[in-house]
Order: sequence, then C-alpha cells, then structure tokens
Amino acid sequence: MPHGFDPDAESPPLAGRTMTPGLLRSTALVSALTLLSRVLGFLRDMVIARYFGAEAATDAFFVANRVPNLLRRLFAEGAFSQAFVPVLTEYRTRETEAATRELIDRVAGTLGVVLLGVTAVGMISAPLLVLAFAPGWMDQPEQRVLAGDMLRITFPYILFISLTALAGSILNTYGRFGVPAFTPVFLNLSIIAAAIWLAPHLERPITALAWAVLIAGVVQLAFQLPFLRRLKRLPRPRWGWRHGGVRRVMGLMLPAIFGSSVAQINILFDTLIASFLAVGSVSWLFYADRLLEFPLGIFGIALGTVILPSLSRRHAENAPEAFSQTLDWALRWVMVIGVPAAAGLLLLSEPILTTLFQYGEFTPRDARMAAWALMAYSLGLLGFMLVKVLTPGYYARQDTRTPVRIAVIAMVSNMVLNIAFVVPMVQLGFQAPHVGLAVATALASFINAGLLWRGLRRSGVWIPSAGWTLLLLRVALACAAMVVVLVLLGAPAAQWSSWAAADRVLQLAVSIIAAVVAYFAVLWMVGVRPTFLRRPRHG
Repeated sequence: MPHGFDPDAESPPLAGRTMTPGLLRSTALVSALTLLSRVLGFLRDMVIARYFGAEAATDAFFVANRVPNLLRRLFAEGAFSQAFVPVLTEYRTRETEAATRELIDRVAGTLGVVLLGVTAVGMISAPLLVLAFAPGWMDQPEQRVLAGDMLRITFPYILFISLTALAGSILNTYGRFGVPAFTPVFLNLSIIAAAIWLAPHLERPITALAWAVLIAGVVQLAFQLPFLRRLKRLPRPRWGWRHGGVRRVMGLMLPAIFGSSVAQINILFDTLIASFLAVGSVSWLFYADRLLEFPLGIFGIALGTVILPSLSRRHAENAPEAFSQTLDWALRWVMVIGVPAAAGLLLLSEPILTTLFQYGEFTPRDARMAAWALMAYSLGLLGFMLVKVLTPGYYARQDTRTPVRIAVIAMVSNMVLNIAFVVPMVQLGFQAPHVGLAVATALASFINAGLLWRGLRRSGVWIPSAGWTLLLLRVALACAAMVVVLVLLGAPAAQWSSWAAADRVLQLAVSIIAAVVAYFAVLWMVGVRPTFLRRPRHG
C-alpha cells in the first residue's frame, strides 16, 4: 500500500523532471483541441436531435454509422495505433533513417490494400451486417433496408479514417500531437452542414448524414498529408507483407483489436440488445454515450495518446524507472480529473441532456430516458479512463497477449451482465430496461481496468510512488464539496424543461463553473498543488 504523500519530498532525478512537463503540455494541447472537437460534436448531436429526433430513421443511421465507427476504433484509433507507434518508435530509436522510412512506406501500402478488401466486403454484405448489429429489426424491413443503404455509403469511411490514423500515428510519434487532435473537427462540421443544408433536398433526408460521414473521411485524410510532407514522412505506399516491421505491426495489431477497444465492443452488444427494446432505445444510449465520451475523450483518450510514444521510447531505451514514473504520473491525473467528472455527470445527467438536446423532435421523455442511461454510464467513467491509460503500459512494451486475455474476460462479463440486468427489467415491466445495458457496460469497464492494473503491479512494470493514499483522500474530500454545491444549485427536471434555451444554458454553466471552482478550491486548501502532479514523485 502506498505511503502518505509528502509535499516536501525530494524531487526525482533530472530525467524524471524533464520528462513529464512536455507530456503535460502535450496533454493540455490534445485536450484543448479535443474539447473543440467535442463541443462541435455536441452541436452536431443537437442538430441531429433537433432535425431528426429519436425515431426509427435516426436509429437506422446510428446503426449504419456504428458499424464503421466501431471498426474505426478497433482498427484505426485502437489496435493500429497501439501496435504501430511502439514499432515505429523502436525503429526511430534503434534503426537508420532509411529503415524507418521503409517501414512507413511498407505499412502504408499493406494497410491500404487490406482496407480496400475490407471495404469492398463490407459494402457488399451491408444488409447482413445490419441484421448482425440490430437483429431486432428482422420484422422491420423499411428500417432494415434504410440502414443497409446508409451502411454502404458510410462503410468506406473505415478506409479513409484508418489511413488518417496512420498519418496521425506518425505525427504523434514525432511529437506533433496538434494536427491529429484537430482532425476530428471536420467530421462534426460535415455532419452539421449536411443536416441543415443537404437533408432537405434528399428524398430520404436522413441519408444526408451518411454522405457527410464519407465526405469527412476524405477531408480528414487530405488535411494531414501536408504536415507529413513537411515532416518528410509522407508515405510512398509499397506492398510489404513480408517486411519484418510490417509483420510485427500486424502481429501486434490482431490481438490488440480485442485488447484496446473493449468498451466499444461492449457498447456494440448494447446496441444489439437495444434493438429488441422500445423504439428510441438505440438513440437514448447513443446520446448518453456521446456525453460520456466528452470527459473520456478530452482527458482519458488524450492522456493515453500522449503517453504511448513516451512509454514506447522509455521501453526502447531500457529505462524501467522512467517508464513507471510516466505511468504513475498519468494515473494520478486520471484520479484527479476522472473522479469529479464521474460525479458531475451523475448529478447533471438530465440537466445536460435537457439543455443540449431537448428541442424540436427530441422530447422530455427522450431526455429523461437518455439521462438514466448516462447516469449508469457515468458510474463507469473512471474505469473507462483507467483502461485508456493502463493499456499503453502493455502495448508500449509490445505485450498484446495480456490485454487480449483481459479483454475476453471483460467482454464475457459484459454479455452476462447484460442478460442479468435487462431480462429481469423487461419481465418486471421496468420502463427503461436499456439502463441495464449501460450499468453492465460500466461494471465491465472496472473489471477490465482492475485486471490491467493487477497485471502491471504484479509484473513490477508500475511501482506506485509515495502519496497515493493521501491524494485519494484529498480528491474524495474535494468531490464531496463539489457534490454539495451541485445539490444546492439543483432544480427539478420539470423546471429545466420549462426554461427557455438561454436560461438552461446559463443555469447549467453556473452549476458547472461553481462545481469546478469548489472542487479545485478544496484541493488547494487541503494541500494539492499543480507542482505535485507536474512530475513523478519519489517517497
């Protein structure tokens, strides 16, 4: 068990001091740009909710978009990045310039050919994929056909976004975090424009959103290419299936598909079961998941993205102490940010959903149903964040087998919990059985995080520095103060619904700002200073 946190403890060696300030700046940059993307993402979701509501056609789009979106997270942002960055970092550290360039060229060519095949198969088998992802629509031919048609449009997105992920991984490896973090903005802008201006001109207006996804994929890839050229790392794609580096990337990538994106696979199971529930269930879970991803993306994913190249470099340099310090630093930040974020989402679920989405076709009932799902998801936010930070601790060392075993356990647990919660809810006539899906996903995230944590501790890869117990107590005290503020400023759901949009925004802003001020003020009063988290501490 870690000892008490000593604010006057001796600073770590120079290597530790110079390591994390750069990480902190990079994390702040990625978080800021991710915040911009998430804000535009909320505007996008508000536009979708206003113009399309939570109806059958909207459910069809979300399913059609979820298939390539899942593959994006599995192959592009998840498995590929986790597998490619450590290998590229090793080549950059140990091999020649020519060898590094050849690795990039061979990976780009091989990945492109494989993705062309996957895209062709996906477009041909779109109707079957819709049934696989939403079997409850077997008796709803119009919704099923609509989803299949849109899936044929959106599926090529996986080709473009995976190549975008390749470009982003190269930029991240060379410390250029800003461009990849800004790139998602184009997807949000594309969907907003299509919903407002393109949809009214189409026979089936909802298909405008599918076209927007495809267009965004092309734009995102094109945006990153000039920066690769400036870095002199623009790939010249060449087939390289037998290339040693490509084989290592592919070998690491296949098991990493399961290990890096368990949360997304769990949400996929939620979608499958939700298709058997009341109309709107898929949409309610979607909007709740979107809000969960706001803090997760701004901080959890951003932190995991930034520490992976650093951890990979420390491993390539054979510096286990610096490796442990980097991981310890990241985990401290997860606790400081993740705990209050989860508490805030839990208490503000319905006010946030009412403020952002309850307009036009999105009814008070929709807001309430989505809010219940968000409350359940928020219980697992800390688990989701921990997974994003703990997983790089394995992939940076090119260990993909351990996360795979853990991922399988978490996936099976999620499936069992889904059935354990939803079936009784349906049988008992519970009006919101989709909440059981969110609870199961939240619990599965902690199973995943707990097993990852135990593996790193047992192997000695992560050795907690001094001060963890006291830090957690201080965070808990600050969270308690934040909760008191939110309760005092709270208002009944009916009152939120009766307010005009401006009043909702103002009241929500006041609540959030007051909660944040209270949280960090108490942290300051109990002795937590920014310097404590700026670099690792020895005890």
